[in-house]
Amino acid sequence: MAWLAAGEGYEIALVEGRVVARSASGRAAGRQLKTLPKALKDHPEVDRLRRLTEWLDRHEAACVAQVDAWMVSSLPVPTGLLARVWPDEAWQHALRDMAVVGDDPDEVGFLRDATASGELKVVNLDGETVRLSPRTVTLPHPVLLPDLDDVREFAAELGIVQRVEQIHRATWQKPDGLIATATEVRDYAGGVFPTRFSLAARATALGYRVSGGYATCKVRDAGAGAEAAVWIGEPYYEDEMTTGALSWHNDDGRTVPLTAVGPVAWSEGMRMAAALYAGRKIEEGGDA
Repeated sequence: MAWLAAGEGYEIALVEGRVVARSASGRAAGRQLKTLPKALKDHPEVDRLRRLTEWLDRHEAACVAQVDAWMVSSLPVPTGLLARVWPDEAWQHALRDMAVVGDDPDEVGFLRDATASGELKVVNLDGETVRLSPRTVTLPHPVLLPDLDDVREFAAELGIVQRVEQIHRATWQKPDGLIATATEVRDYAGGVFPTRFSLAARATALGYRVSGGYATCKVRDAGAGAEAAVWIGEPYYEDEMTTGALSWHNDDGRTVPLTAVGPVAWSEGMRMAAALYAGRKIEEGGDA
């Protein structure tokens, strides 16, 4: 970003997300200062840059959240849309190195570029850079990726670091032999928290929605909506609280039998339940 005049003898700019200053005159002209001079702290241009920084932070978080939503729900994303947003650094950071699938569901590649003409450049699992121009692509949930372990190993060889957790996302496979009438999973029930508020705060901090007595997360699985829910207690309950059972509901709010829960909904629900349970109170000398 260009340097802007601010007060007598100073210029300011945004560098790595913070407002910095440099001298504009004298022997120190052009030298960046370690701290912002007191004379500039209330300067209008400094305030403007600070507000811009806050907006950029919100924009970056929104881009990451949108890409995460596309991935969790494996929604088809128009290739032209990726091409239009790619020049924006926040979008690019969120999208770069995401595993994408085009017309061939068995051909997985890591996204490296999107051109103005709507062409995608990806590194496939043979290590070759190829060009794709499908009408839409998906950013598949890792539980849907065939040979996930091989994909993870190859990504490690390439040194891939994803802004949105995808290939290294913790996944859970639905077990075989579930009882046809079962509607709850209690693997992560019974985690003790000092108060209901602390449990709800953990859910919110992890990015989950708190509604009534539940922590919830919504996904689309095989084209249908599904909401996983973990009981966390009645609102305003002030005493010690324990995590409850995990269940799933469809778009109509009806409880879904475990046998009918899709692979993405199952994995994301278990991931939420495990993350909540991990913050439980551990008694000294008890199990970790």
